[in-house]
Amino acid sequence: MKVVILAGGMGTRLQEETQVHPKPMIEIGGQPILWHIMKHYSQYHFSDFYISLGYLGNSIKNFFLDEYSLSGSLTIDFLKNTVERQQRTSETWRVNLVDTGLTTMTGGRLLRLREKIGNDTFMLTYGDGVSNVDLSALLQFHRNYGRIATVTAVRPPARFGGLNMDGDVVENFTEKPILGEGWINGGFAVFEPEIFDYLVDDQTILESMALEQLAAERQLVAYRHNGFWQCMDTLRDKNYLQDLWDSGSPPWKTWMAESGIGLRLRAA
Repeated sequence: MKVVILAGGMGTRLQEETQVHPKPMIEIGGQPILWHIMKHYSQYHFSDFYISLGYLGNSIKNFFLDEYSLSGSLTIDFLKNTVERQQRTSETWRVNLVDTGLTTMTGGRLLRLREKIGNDTFMLTYGDGVSNVDLSALLQFHRNYGRIATVTAVRPPARFGGLNMDGDVVENFTEKPILGEGWINGGFAVFEPEIFDYLVDDQTILESMALEQLAAERQLVAYRHNGFWQCMDTLRDKNYLQDLWDSGSPPWKTWMAESGIGLRLRAA
């Protein structure tokens, strides 16, 4: 199954980092957050990726070209003019890198992928959020309902810890809780090809235009995920994810050992 990752935005709320790199290339644990997202999908055997590029898209292209060309050990023989690879540690991914315009909106980026996606069910997420959502259960949920679109509904974590108080006396501090009210669209969506009928042009916003129309027609369902989810909108979010990684047990890390099958790249 094909997986679309929207990775073309400018990341204006994270300008401390995105002046140099696009947001999907900001590193957590020495690897871009985009890599973490793809590792999660491939753990569930979804490894055919279509990455929509925009702002600083060449940075994403260069990452995958380097990942393909420089992984493992190399022996360079200057006399013979040869390069020999050993112990190559590549992924099982097929990566399609598609330029979708600098100012194109989310729905427009997806629309530009229409011919490449074809007429099959596909998955979609954003290039700036990680989760431990069960993707197999998500897909089964989507199939059970038989609607055009399924999004993963999450309760966002509060940005600050809380105080437990007895009158005016502080008894203790609480960790950042999960908000008890409301659900938001956390990405990790599944779409039928009919979604393209709701996308008009480059300025179509997937969320506020296409998905709202689908909701009005009762063609949108939500898979409730009560586990871990975190987007990376701000430097605080980035540092929080890095702290979780440094703890040794980041909750979104669902994958096992590295694979040794080649990574294939396609640019368009």
